[in-house]
Amino acid sequence: MISNNTALDITENSNVLPFEEGEAFEAFLNYFWEKYGFNFTYYKRASLMRRVGQRMKLVAISSYKDYIEYLKGHPEESTALLEFVPVNHTCFFRDAETWDYIATDVIPQIIANKKSDELIKVWSAGCASGEETYTLAILLIEALGVEQFNRQVRIYGTDIDAEAIYLARQGRYSQNQMVGVPPAFLERYFEKINQSYIFCKEFRHPIVFAQSSLLDNAPVSKVDLLVCRNTLIYFNIRGQNRVLYRFHFGLKDNGILVLGNKERPNSGIDNVFFSGVSKKHRIYNKLSTTYSPQELIEAFQQRKPRNL
Repeated sequence: MISNNTALDITENSNVLPFEEGEAFEAFLNYFWEKYGFNFTYYKRASLMRRVGQRMKLVAISSYKDYIEYLKGHPEESTALLEFVPVNHTCFFRDAETWDYIATDVIPQIIANKKSDELIKVWSAGCASGEETYTLAILLIEALGVEQFNRQVRIYGTDIDAEAIYLARQGRYSQNQMVGVPPAFLERYFEKINQSYIFCKEFRHPIVFAQSSLLDNAPVSKVDLLVCRNTLIYFNIRGQNRVLYRFHFGLKDNGILVLGNKERPNSGIDNVFFSGVSKKHRIYNKLSTTYSPQELIEAFQQRKPRNL
């Protein structure tokens, strides 16, 4: 079992808040949960307070109590806040060495273990505006060819941000967003229209984008390759545990998990739920294990907000 002491080794600046400010912030989060059904329990408080505070400044509000009143009078603000909190920074082929390793070692291994008529299932979790999802598609097409890719592969890109998912489905990117794409791939997989590059429709059939929460919605099941990079850093220890249990549940035995370069599993997860494939690139494979009742509760129980 992954305990609070043996989860991902991701630290957070733990500035101690004045009691009154902390209480006011928790009251705000509880109101938001009760009213709009979104649970911030598992987010790191320092980064969450920073993002909420930045949103409050945009609407010229200085206290959490006043922000609650503002939300009551402006219901559209709840959507704006949910779109503002995630930091959707991503790009094509981010950390090129990691993608080279995925292309030369991970994907060939997955293909070698499959019959030609067996489905290859890929999950791009926390996909933001879709760059990493399309990166995965490109590498799989390169390995399989277009026809086999369309027959054999399904790629699921999920993110909590509805606006990000909308952009991912469009597959339209500016010239600045294409910086990491090798010229040969740019020519082969994208159509240039005016100043935009659009991922070609002929390669999109196996790709599905959906709005989904890693913390609250069911994981994609029977996954061969799960890529979730630089997303867990926004969750506290309990949130990281919850997501990792769900990832383990969604992966096939020996399925591959790819984390971000700031997300370092320590010995509490190694040799229990996952084993290192490449520590340098934060790549792990799923180990078969039996879940305890407590682990299942921690992964899937839906908690109710406290009464105000």
